Amino acid sequence: MSLFSTFYISGSGLTAEKLRLDLIAGNLANQHSTRTAEGGPYRRRTAIFAEELAGKGAPGGAAFSGSGVKVDQIYADPHPPQLVYEPEHPDADEQGYVRYPNVELSKEITDMITALRSYEANTTVINTAKSLYLKALEIGR
Repeated sequence: MSLFSTFYISGSGLTAEKLRLDLIAGNLANQHSTRTAEGGPYRRRTAIFAEELAGKGAPGGAAFSGSGVKVDQIYADPHPPQLVYEPEHPDADEQGYVRYPNVELSKEITDMITALRSYEANTTVINTAKSLYLKALEIGR
């Protein structure tokens, strides 16, 4: 394990959480989008995280099995769209129902808070490691 692996691991967490926040922002921005290029209403997107194993480009080599987190895939939520009775809406079907995205505001805000807390935790790790390394350098003087 190298001296800077702490920064790499926490940095990968920061990158993953930033993407997660971007996806949440996209979900919130499209919570009323009834048409997409793929057809049908927008589908909620979430990130699936996985452990990033040590290897090419990652610090630590073979002696260190884990070296951070990565986004394994961006997952489109398969839950059905919300049906709302709005016969005057241009996207209403024959019965007058409009298919709205499967985005729930409360779920998105909860996910946003979780992502922000994870982001803060990774930032705290980086700042603490930096402080410890600086103190170690002072001892060496």
